[in-house]
Amino acid sequence: MTTHPQQTPKFVAQVALAVPVGDFFDYICPSELPLPEIGARVLVPFGRRSMVGVVVGLILASQSQVPPNKLKPIKQVLDERAILDDKLLKLARWLSDYYHHPLGEVYSVMLPTLINQGKPIHTKQRYYKAICDDQAIDQLPKTAKKQRQILSDLLMHPDGISESNLSAIGATRSVLTTLINKDLVSTDERSFTPISAPPVTLLEPKLDANDEQKAALDAIKTAFDLGNYQGFLLDGVTGSGKTEVYLQAMHHVLAQGKQVLILVPEIGLTPQTKGRFGSRFHANICVLHSKMNDTERLQGWQDCRLGQAQIIIGTRSSVLYPFANLGMIIIDEAHDASYKQQDHLRYHACDVAMIRALFARIPIILGTATPSLEQLKLIQDGKLTPLILKNRAGGAQAASMHLVDMRLGGYHAQHTDGTISDTAFAPATIQAMRDCLVKGEQVLVFLNRRGYAPILICRSCGHQADCPNCDAHLTIHKSSLQPMHGELRCHHCGYRASIPTTCPECHSPNMDSFGAGTTRLVEQLHALFANPQVSRTTYPIYQIDKDTMQKKGAWEAMTKNINTGNPAILVGTQMITKGHHFENVTLVVIANADLGFLSADFRSPEHTAQRIIQVAGRAGRAKKPGKVLIQTLQPDNALLTQLVHQGYHAFAQELLHERSQLGLPPFTHAVLIRAESLHYQRAKDAILAAKGMIPTNHPFAINAPIDAPMTKKNNRYQVQMLILSKTRPVLHEFLATWWPSVQSLPSTKAVRLSIDIDPMGW
Repeated sequence: MTTHPQQTPKFVAQVALAVPVGDFFDYICPSELPLPEIGARVLVPFGRRSMVGVVVGLILASQSQVPPNKLKPIKQVLDERAILDDKLLKLARWLSDYYHHPLGEVYSVMLPTLINQGKPIHTKQRYYKAICDDQAIDQLPKTAKKQRQILSDLLMHPDGISESNLSAIGATRSVLTTLINKDLVSTDERSFTPISAPPVTLLEPKLDANDEQKAALDAIKTAFDLGNYQGFLLDGVTGSGKTEVYLQAMHHVLAQGKQVLILVPEIGLTPQTKGRFGSRFHANICVLHSKMNDTERLQGWQDCRLGQAQIIIGTRSSVLYPFANLGMIIIDEAHDASYKQQDHLRYHACDVAMIRALFARIPIILGTATPSLEQLKLIQDGKLTPLILKNRAGGAQAASMHLVDMRLGGYHAQHTDGTISDTAFAPATIQAMRDCLVKGEQVLVFLNRRGYAPILICRSCGHQADCPNCDAHLTIHKSSLQPMHGELRCHHCGYRASIPTTCPECHSPNMDSFGAGTTRLVEQLHALFANPQVSRTTYPIYQIDKDTMQKKGAWEAMTKNINTGNPAILVGTQMITKGHHFENVTLVVIANADLGFLSADFRSPEHTAQRIIQVAGRAGRAKKPGKVLIQTLQPDNALLTQLVHQGYHAFAQELLHERSQLGLPPFTHAVLIRAESLHYQRAKDAILAAKGMIPTNHPFAINAPIDAPMTKKNNRYQVQMLILSKTRPVLHEFLATWWPSVQSLPSTKAVRLSIDIDPMGW
């Protein structure tokens, strides 16, 4: 029997894997398998398991640093062609280098779950098709509104509609199953076959732009036409017509067959943004957010990659999607802290979007009424071009702002059971609310604290209800309509407990709540404005926060009620400050402006001022004048009075001066190293060991070890090191060698270690 010598492998693939070490690993490309392209997925052995990775390089076998007898072969090439283009590969490398995060884990964040699992890209989709005529709609009960609507939609599309598209318009599996059981609809699975997107057309005429809007549009269009990268800060007061600038700039870009990506800070803004853009353009609009299931996420990823999605609206992670022909990026509410990822790959979507626009040589628009201090510093440095919209569109006047002194205490309210209690509102505030409602207008009350009350305290011994897992008080949660039912919750780890009737320390029955959350405000407002024993006319009160908006469709249902324009009171957290437009809101009440100005977080005054201006912008957006009442226990606070009387930009310039004097961002560049452990001393020892690896002649300002603002969270202790550098390149050059060394220390391997570049706080 003749034996043939084994053929020497010619190529080695460099494969990025989702593991916390190394950039890539070398694998033999067997001759019996097709040679994988860079940007394609492969299945490879790793330890005792098989993993899906991305090919990031191909080299000759002789160039590999791994001994030939140690090289393992690729098991399977999963993609005939690369699924990631050069621009996305370049972006992944930038993310890995800038945020000092393993390259393979960067790819696992960028790719949908099903792609990471090795599933084929061209998946099959379930379609639904009407098998009846129009008369079948009339045979359905009039109460079955959803069945009638879905059947009507299916009849208008004889070839059927995919399950993901039906889900996007509100069809549930139960409704579709009912229609199938009635022999009105059939279902089948079909292979995914991409088709080219139709040209974008206008559904409504564009509005006449004012001089400020025209100047902004001319600058944006010129940058696009020249094929240049340019970053624009569209700095416009609330109601100044920033959205119209977006729409007209988008039309210019879409008309050239390009895609437009619009980032929004929260899921709650995606339906209204889609509605606004959908009413202007006949185009394929793709909405991306974290509530999508794996199949929907893969479908959206494919639509973006193949160019079928023309307008893409999404939250933070959308900036990591592939795009066939991206022409412009818009970031709405660009100041918002929600754009910063707080775990794993801790990227800031605004920074990543600017890098992405730079790589693609396209314009990017950062729109906001309250620019962050970092964005204002970029303007000073010439890295962003300011486009100013000083005036409200349509001649609407800015709301007047007034401070309300709360040092004299709150108004007394009578509840439906006859009891009387203090409220969180001054008498002048109550009267202003009453006057507004009598005129048939709406009131918006803002408090950035959900729940009923932040503290449960014993009035006999002073014991406070704290979370056993965190260094935090438990928040009282109970329905304003069912006050006898409630519980204690931790907003950090999710711990829940019943509300005790007696103190667990001294057994006194004198347990009382302290402070107010949105639910308590609703209870107080019910006593004042929805209690027939007190008020001849009662008014609806809507609570808008994370607790009340969790159910699917809750936000849409509530905004539908609010948009009737009937007099009402809206009570909400920061969820209500972002981009929402309620035409009949003429009075805004900020229940407690002091919370943010008393925080130890150096960014808190900036974020508080942004929230105040953003929520103030909800008042008087139509023809009616608006008014803003800001309740405070410190009406002489210099920063607060400057914000009210001189405006946000004067306030921000004062903060910039303070930051410059103190050597804080944006005048320095920060990195935060955090160690987490079940044992406090282990976390502290890890930070001390990391600090010991820094040369004594370093050029940085270092603070370590320091306890995290919440030292214990979810039963893990957190200790930190803060490094500040005057120059970014020097900091990153240092981190490139120091951080891998720190990760290899025995003391750091015993803890959960993380690195946060440009942290939002510490």
